[in-house]
Amino acid sequence: MRIALVRQRYNPYGGAERFVERALAALERAGAEVTLITRRWNAAPGRRVLIVDPPYLGSLWRDAGFARAARAAWQRERFDLVQSHERIPGCAVYRAGDGVHRQWLEYRVAAASPLERLAIGANPYHRYVCEAERRLFAHPSLRAVICNSHLVRADIQRHFGLPQEKLPVIYNGVDLEHFRPAAATGERGGGARFLFVGSGFARKGLDTALHALALVPQAQLVVAGRDREAPRFAALARRLGVAGRVQLLGGVEDVRPLYAAADCFILPTLYDPFPNAALEALAMGVPIIVSRRCGAAELLREGENGWLCEPADAPGLAALMRRAAERAHDRDLKTAARASAEPYGIEAMARGLQQLYAGLVPGAAA
Repeated sequence: MRIALVRQRYNPYGGAERFVERALAALERAGAEVTLITRRWNAAPGRRVLIVDPPYLGSLWRDAGFARAARAAWQRERFDLVQSHERIPGCAVYRAGDGVHRQWLEYRVAAASPLERLAIGANPYHRYVCEAERRLFAHPSLRAVICNSHLVRADIQRHFGLPQEKLPVIYNGVDLEHFRPAAATGERGGGARFLFVGSGFARKGLDTALHALALVPQAQLVVAGRDREAPRFAALARRLGVAGRVQLLGGVEDVRPLYAAADCFILPTLYDPFPNAALEALAMGVPIIVSRRCGAAELLREGENGWLCEPADAPGLAALMRRAAERAHDRDLKTAARASAEPYGIEAMARGLQQLYAGLVPGAAA
């Protein structure tokens, strides 16, 4: 059985890319010959890789050009099954790791100013993605959509009407040995320390986190992640008078020391299908505060391993941050956080993938 996995930008340290690595391993264990179709490759040797890298100018040409080239490559190679991690109509399996773009736009438009709404509506890239998404979900070749949360499955059913049996939920997996609770380091001076990990600050709600921080005196916020608009958020911190309590670290290769030093992880996102960072925090024994539009909310037990907030509700988030600060030394909270991550190790994700592939790949064992 010859199978292609499609991922435009490939780096084994990214969240989606780690999922690709597990999918590759699960397919190979099922006896498949797997090829990765990508623009760039930075993975372990031994993988069969097909580079398709057409020139582009801008995000629309980038995605549309890659989609055409990748589809031509898999048709030319005559693979038995194609699993895409990009919105490319014609694949047999699609992993909806980015959720539903149409749903994200609904949330974004609702939170935007009139001028921003006009800009969103006039943006050709959004029109392209929504059309690619529509054609992908309507294509007769589509056999399964891997959803990384029930949130994503519900969004796909609501917007595109796919039957539930085509929408298996396979949660992201976390390396439970790599991310484990750190040894206690004794009392730390200063206020409670909150951690925000993720790129795409606007979507993940960093502005809400900064406004909430302004309402929680003494608290500190550490931000790890890349964003072209980081200077805008630094300026917002200065305007709110919290710049001295905020660290914008940029991209961080090893985030474990940050989790170990945090009292609570926060992500008041407008929309996030399932952030790996939330699961990593839980695995490190760090309670989380995430919004109801976050797939990781499905792992949350209110007051036991964290709290749910509403997106764009800074006063509500501040109240939960104060509650988390009061319980910064609560061992039961930390123990419950770790316990809630333990069912979602890498092996559990691999088993879910193998079970899916057993039904798609003839002769594969679950």
